[in-house]
Amino acid sequence: MNTRPGTHRLAAGFVDDSHEMIGETNPYVVSHREFGPELIAADQAQAQKGDWTGLFGRDAPLELELGAGNGQYIARMARLHPERDWLGLELRFKRVEVAARKVRAAGVRNAKIVRYNWFFLHEIFRDATVAGLHIHHPDPWSHHSQAHHRIIDADFVALAERLVVPGGTWRTKTDFAPHVDRLLDLAGPSAFEVLDVRRDIVTDGAPWPDEVETNYQRKCREQGRPVLAIWLRRR
Repeated sequence: MNTRPGTHRLAAGFVDDSHEMIGETNPYVVSHREFGPELIAADQAQAQKGDWTGLFGRDAPLELELGAGNGQYIARMARLHPERDWLGLELRFKRVEVAARKVRAAGVRNAKIVRYNWFFLHEIFRDATVAGLHIHHPDPWSHHSQAHHRIIDADFVALAERLVVPGGTWRTKTDFAPHVDRLLDLAGPSAFEVLDVRRDIVTDGAPWPDEVETNYQRKCREQGRPVLAIWLRRR
């Protein structure tokens, strides 16, 4: 779970303690560093500071997924688009290993999982370096007292304007309609134009041609809950 930064540095992107934030000993703190080339630890990501071409060994369009989950989406998209490089961000130590295992099992070399908090993207990405942004089912923080934690707000749209190259795209899927409604409101005065919106991709289809179902999306479908999608392009 990515939350907005507080006054304590543990809220920031670089968290590499011998204990998890809640204070319980976590063996994945050590093991995620030893996983292999599919997984990038937070301090390694900071050292890149946007020079991801060296990490992949080529100059290719960079696609960024915020909240890689179990890695299913990024692994499949990397196979569908070998001409592009893919980074998936996750914060929890165990989850980054789960996602990295999925990437490894797919046998793709153009995808990596990065352990980082997506509210600190400016620490590891330079402006105009992301060709595509992918956000799936961000935390709804549905109670009004928690709304300030939502990622879809004016500050994040401004950050996305900086990171995404002109002509680059932003895809979001969610079962929480206020996320899409808020993004529609914010897109108007921003540098993003809305390409398409779907209120239920199960019945209406996805707005993009290369749809890949996420694990959470599958659960929504099986439970009969609509999944919304919005597709934007950076002017």
